[in-house]
Amino acid sequence: MSEPNQPYIAIQVPMMPKDTNRHGTIFGGVLLSYIDLAGAITAQRELQLRGGNPKASFVTVAINRVEFKKPVLVGDVVRFETNVVKTGRTSMTVHVEVFAERGADTVHVTSAEGVFVGVDLSTPERKPVELFPAAGT
Repeated sequence: MSEPNQPYIAIQVPMMPKDTNRHGTIFGGVLLSYIDLAGAITAQRELQLRGGNPKASFVTVAINRVEFKKPVLVGDVVRFETNVVKTGRTSMTVHVEVFAERGADTVHVTSAEGVFVGVDLSTPERKPVELFPAAGT
């Protein structure tokens, strides 16, 4: 298990020409989708590391405050570093820092917080489930 508050590199992705807007930079929506994915991967990892409810699968409730500080270019390898900042009864809040590796330089692109709720996908209702139920319940 990793140390609390140690960043976890959830994903690293090379940016490709298919991800560009008409200005030749990477679409913000592409980065948002990876922020969402990185947060969900981190929540699921945390759940497994801590022996949480195996029925919980994470869905996104919110992505908070995303402000793009620098453009991302084709060829950049974008790194999504995450930390779990809060665990609730049925949800986790994950902080995501986004960096573009551009040759020898690393550029801080943006950061965000995502809120992910654990739901039971085996039921049609897909209701939230307790992430860490008390023993014996």
